[in-house]
Amino acid sequence: MIARTPSDQAVARHGWAEALLTTLAGLLAMGVVAALGLWAAGATDLPDGAFPRVVAATVVTAVGGSVELSGDAGGIAGTDAGLTVLPLSVALTGALVIAAGFVRPLRHRAVAGTGELAGWAGRIAVLWLLGVLALALAARQTFQIDLGEESLGDLGDLFGIRPEVGFTTDVPVTLLFGLLWLAGVLALALLVSRTPLPPRLLRFEEWVRPAAYAMVALLLAYVVLGVVIGLVVAATRGHAAETFAVILLGLPNLVWLALTIGLGATWNGRVEGPFGLPMPHLLDQVLRVPDIAELNLGTLSDHDGRVWWLLVADAVLLLAAAFLMAARSPARIRPWQHALQMAVALALTVLMVCLVCRISAHYGLSVLGIGDLGGGLAGDLFLRPRLWSALGLALVWGLVTGFLGALLARALGRRRGEVPGRP
Repeated sequence: MIARTPSDQAVARHGWAEALLTTLAGLLAMGVVAALGLWAAGATDLPDGAFPRVVAATVVTAVGGSVELSGDAGGIAGTDAGLTVLPLSVALTGALVIAAGFVRPLRHRAVAGTGELAGWAGRIAVLWLLGVLALALAARQTFQIDLGEESLGDLGDLFGIRPEVGFTTDVPVTLLFGLLWLAGVLALALLVSRTPLPPRLLRFEEWVRPAAYAMVALLLAYVVLGVVIGLVVAATRGHAAETFAVILLGLPNLVWLALTIGLGATWNGRVEGPFGLPMPHLLDQVLRVPDIAELNLGTLSDHDGRVWWLLVADAVLLLAAAFLMAARSPARIRPWQHALQMAVALALTVLMVCLVCRISAHYGLSVLGIGDLGGGLAGDLFLRPRLWSALGLALVWGLVTGFLGALLARALGRRRGEVPGRP
């Protein structure tokens, strides 16, 4: 008879109650961050008690859910609306809380079976889908639009037009992407932590885990640096509420965008109408042009030469990440192999940033053809990367910093020995 260790028995007791606690903690943390960010942005002034529903919609979009805008202005009017944006501060908070809850009962294990990991993840997934479903059903609201005192307002009064705009969720799409989001969080948690992997996956451990750990550390380092800068700005330059709204809703959107720009990548975008970007005034100034604007080190430096510090920050932090990756890898892995690992890992990281940091928003209204879906009620905003050039630059940066980081780790004697065998 094989005796079970205390840690094995502790893990075996983790069931639906622990999965429920992990799920609720993640959703609650996301809801609190979203509510505080929206409060700082002034969303508590929304009519008809819409604030809780807007919070629910923010959490839904943070996990990749689909929130659809809709408009109704009657038979003689037209509306057009759309919104695509991920509040990454909310998403990151939920990811960290759920990942910690997922790996906590496994951290003292010597080995974990595939069935055990699948069962533990499956319980969390079932409860997570129920929570996301409840949020998706609650995230719907309709608002009336004031046409103002000018000609559009007079026409609205004459014909009894009360244009409305609202939002709702595509529940099946939200559940699908919410499940994919959770799967990505749990998989990354296994890779980054020291949680034991199933025996079949052990051969990938020494190649994948150090790179995954280094990339997560790199992204979190940018977030921490952004929080420090944001707090300094809030304390010294005023507009504290707006600054905290950006920190609590979209800080990773900013700092991870800065990471790619520091690599030399270019983003295309435009800001038109009443819309504004949750970004420093410098970015809004560059993008608020009649035609499509380019956002890169060159265009930003035309307005503020300090943006070249992004290049310095990237060089230092990427070299630190490469050193960290080499320090956590077996000593027998050669520098050129580290360079290839770093290049692939950084390219995948930049690909993720380019996918989640895209922004697209537009709204317009016309009455009897007047307004051309425009006037003071229309706006258009988008920001998207030049993907292939960004990935190419990431590969080059990864090769160089990966090689240098491996040499530095070897010179300082920070390389690990062989990975010990596991039963």
